[in-house]
Amino acid sequence: MTEIKDQCQDPTEKLTIELPCQMLERIERYAKENDMNIQGVLIEALDNLLRKN
Repeated sequence: MTEIKDQCQDPTEKLTIELPCQMLERIERYAKENDMNIQGVLIEALDNLLRKN
């Protein structure tokens, strides 16, 4: 079997973080206003941030 570099066996991994309440409220509000879930907002935000570097 050929190993493919830069790919995980499972395309997702679980990450648990603690966020300030006010930030979570902003995320929830953004998600609701944009018909998204919290996970989608966080993935999009991190992806945008990391692509800039």
